Order: sequence, then structure tokens, then C-alpha cells
Amino acid sequence: MELHLIRHGQTNWNEERRAQGQSDSQLTKAGEEQALALGKKIYHIKFDKIFCSSSLRTRQTAELIFPDALSDIEYLDSLREIFLGPWEGQLYRDIEVTNPDSHKHFWEKPHLFDLRGAESFYQLQKRAISTVQRIAENFTSKKVVIVSHGALIKSLLCDAEKKSIKELWSPPRMHNCAHSIILYKKETPGQILQYADVPYEQLRR
Repeated sequence: MELHLIRHGQTNWNEERRAQGQSDSQLTKAGEEQALALGKKIYHIKFDKIFCSSSLRTRQTAELIFPDALSDIEYLDSLREIFLGPWEGQLYRDIEVTNPDSHKHFWEKPHLFDLRGAESFYQLQKRAISTVQRIAENFTSKKVVIVSHGALIKSLLCDAEKKSIKELWSPPRMHNCAHSIILYKKETPGQILQYADVPYEQLRR
């Protein structure tokens, strides 16, 4: 299975630097333009299936990228972003003041992030991998798209690279509407072909 991973476009909470998690923010004008531009860029690719996180920002993104396939998009709760519980909707600058240790762990030591009422990055990665495995069972030798979120996509790429969660935020950055590609072959690890718009071999030079 050739899996194309797309992060949602810029949102109002991205601009405001608010913790989004599984709460609903919406695309800004810039985010809409990012999605439309990516749609034009990948228009020539014939995908067999489109999956999308059920969050508003990803649904808006998918519908702008794939306007001719709206009825074929399947929305899954399991593709939502990491659940941040009490942080959701809060400004990161405020979180840094009220909860400095967890804030530092989230951004600098993700393997230590353990916030009461929220998912850990390990739980997020397990959920993401399980979802992709279920999809792969039904779409062998197919081109599949997942429109999802930065941390979830990073966790899948981290797994494909055989890196630990400790390295989750290592470059390259997963910018808005970044497009990554992982090739999954039966009984072999995922092979990254493209990482956040850049050919993977180019990154390894």
C-alpha cells in the first residue's frame, strides 16, 4: 500500500498558538489556500481511497483538496489528533506558566509527556499504527490518502524510521498541508518515500 499522509491546513488556533488536540478549530483563509494549492499539485494522482480524521479542520482540508470525491471520503475518529484533555483551547504561553514541566515534556521530551486526562504520545502512536494496519489489510497494492494531524502523522513517520518517541519532533517540521508518503509492503517495515514534501532520499544525504 502506498500511503499518502496529509496534514490539515492552517487553523485559527494555529495562528493563536492554542492547544488543539481533538477540539474543533477551523481553517483560516491561508489554510484554505494551502489546501487548494495541494489539491492542484496532486490532482494527477489517482487514489483508491481517501480517509480523513473526523475533526472539523481535517474535514475542511480534505473537502478542498478532493472536491470531486466528497461522497467517497471516509471519516474516522481514530485519525484524530492526540487528545490533550485539560489543555485543549488554552494558549501554549499560558500552559507554559501553569504547567511548565508538562509543557517542556510535550515539546522537548515527548517520551516523558504524561498529562492527567490526556493521551500520551505512545498511546497516540499505537492508535495511529492500529488504524493504518486495518486500512492496509483492505487496500493491498493501492494508493490511499489519510488527511490527519501533525503529531499523528509524525508518530507514523517515527515508526517507519524506527525512531523512538523521544525523537518525535525531530526535523523536518510537519508544516500545514505537508504531504508525506510511506510505502508498506507485506511483512516489511514501512519505507518513507517523501517526508513533508521532500523526497526522503534527499533528506538522508
